[in-house]
Amino acid sequence: MYLVIQGADIQTRDLKELARLAGASAIDRLSDSAFRLNNAQPSEAIAALCAQSKLDHGFVPEGRRLSDFRLLVMDMDSTLITMETIDELADMLNLKAEVAAITARAMRGEIEYDQSLRERLALLKGLGESALQRVYDERLKFSPGAERMLEKVRAAGIKTLLVSGGFTYVTDRLKTRIKLDYTRSNKLEIVNDKLTGAVIGDIVNADVKRATLLQVAKELGLRREQIAGVGDGANDLKFLPECGVSFAYRAKPVVREQTTYAINHAGLDAMLCLLSAEQA
Repeated sequence: MYLVIQGADIQTRDLKELARLAGASAIDRLSDSAFRLNNAQPSEAIAALCAQSKLDHGFVPEGRRLSDFRLLVMDMDSTLITMETIDELADMLNLKAEVAAITARAMRGEIEYDQSLRERLALLKGLGESALQRVYDERLKFSPGAERMLEKVRAAGIKTLLVSGGFTYVTDRLKTRIKLDYTRSNKLEIVNDKLTGAVIGDIVNADVKRATLLQVAKELGLRREQIAGVGDGANDLKFLPECGVSFAYRAKPVVREQTTYAINHAGLDAMLCLLSAEQA
């Protein structure tokens, strides 16, 4: 196994101590922010030291290649992009704190997702459609490393699927902008240029995210081990187990406990070195 260490500031002393703890035979630099420790063995002390030094780590099987994967499945809000779209819409009505509190409870799994979305959308009733464009234009930012990660994934011939509890107004635009292959999200009901507080069709919850992934995987003829996925909240916990390799990105504890890897400090492009320890 390889042990991959990633972070914004990797100190030489930490790297040497991690190599000692893992019994590694050699240390290779993968990039300015990533190192590979060869022939590494697990140790509880590794996680403790990485947490203390704000480093991400993960064991990667020798021989795994990025080209082994054929589909990447992603959550959108607070994963691919930095914001929670519905919270930013609420800010237009000075209700961000109230809506964000409901969002946080839903992402921690404390309340059922469908209920949480209905409660939040009810507070947005009457908001003008123009607010959606303002949020997209003024507030949407990609998570660190997201665009580089997608560039490498596309170059490897991997298809991309965005499954989101957010809204088609954003996902449709992102599909064109960053060349996503598939998207699934909620369609807001808009009457006379104002939000009604409802969605059209089924709410995209954890079950719908999973079903969408399985449908796309079936269409592409993929096995589970050919799929990678990334998310951050409880709403992602049904599709992530359908992925051969799963990532929790800046995620809630309930998600970190159920994924292959956790990325707490590095950017989304940290996924690349964990999908293939040869990838810089």
